[in-house]
Amino acid sequence: MELDLTPQLAKKLYGGDGGAYYAWCPNELPMLREGNIGAGKLALEKNGFALPRYSDSAKVAYVLQGNGVAGIVLPEKEEKVLPIKKGDAIALPFGVVTWWYNKEETELVILFLGDTSKAHKSGSFTDFFLTGPNGIFTGFSTEFVGRAWDLEESTVKTLVGSQSGNGIVKLDSTFKMPEPKIEHYNGMALNCEEAPLDVDIKNGGKVVVLNTKNLPLVGEVGLGADLVRLDGSAMCSPGFSCDSALQVTYIVRGSGRVQVVGVDGKRVLETRLKAGNLFIVPRFFVVSKIADPEGMDWFSIITTPNPIFTHLAGRTSVWKALSPEVLQAAFNVPADVEEKFTSKRKAEEIFFPPPN
Repeated sequence: MELDLTPQLAKKLYGGDGGAYYAWCPNELPMLREGNIGAGKLALEKNGFALPRYSDSAKVAYVLQGNGVAGIVLPEKEEKVLPIKKGDAIALPFGVVTWWYNKEETELVILFLGDTSKAHKSGSFTDFFLTGPNGIFTGFSTEFVGRAWDLEESTVKTLVGSQSGNGIVKLDSTFKMPEPKIEHYNGMALNCEEAPLDVDIKNGGKVVVLNTKNLPLVGEVGLGADLVRLDGSAMCSPGFSCDSALQVTYIVRGSGRVQVVGVDGKRVLETRLKAGNLFIVPRFFVVSKIADPEGMDWFSIITTPNPIFTHLAGRTSVWKALSPEVLQAAFNVPADVEEKFTSKRKAEEIFFPPPN
């Protein structure tokens, strides 16, 4: 049976006054389960607080909108309190405890993409909350908790039973959360909108790649990522990941068209993309996109910390490396047709501006 690669929007799982958590379901996007990938989105209103939790999956978080505060506790280390803003990518290895807070009027929206190969459910994140009605310590008896924390039973009942909010709560506007420290940001996160560009093609597009060089922590997560900005009506060269990595793509802004070609030269996806869509390209399948006139931005994770791509058009394409005789024989065309083919796209790579 062929896999359904149709892009999908996230569905709300829980939430309240403080905000909501959304996720993509493997039943609706089968490639999540097939590729052992999880995807979710947290949206916090003003004074919204996402309660402390840890997950069964390593992830990359990407701030889609707003400014806020992230609390991250690495195993056996101090709490890091980071200022976060739109464009920030944060590596979250296994075992970290995180919390998120928004003190601004603008909604804070954070995308989570990660590896579920060691998760309880393939294609889904499972979060373990430290507090609240579904918090870890609600399942232990007061005797066990009291002995663990060296507290009287009455105090244990107050601590464990007072938080009625499930996952996300709204704090009083007068409540003072810890102030973020810029020194905690360094080494933990990278702003993809401000980082040096890895690719910059006039009227074509721009790329920032997140890897072990600019954010070493992604090595622990086992994922790479990139932010791509495709200019209006420009094309992204057909290409594939040549190190057997999956590419999971979230459309951040704009819209456009996509085609994916798989085994036996069959087109397995041809559709329109819009902001909020998530889609996954299987290993070695070739993908190409064309932006609408307003352009299209996307954030992708790749299931290796230092991805390598092979492009099938443009100056750096594999065609340019093959000898003319091989191309003539492979295409079964005369020399003049091969010459027309190889004479094109000698300057542009990866992105192609719209035709004049």
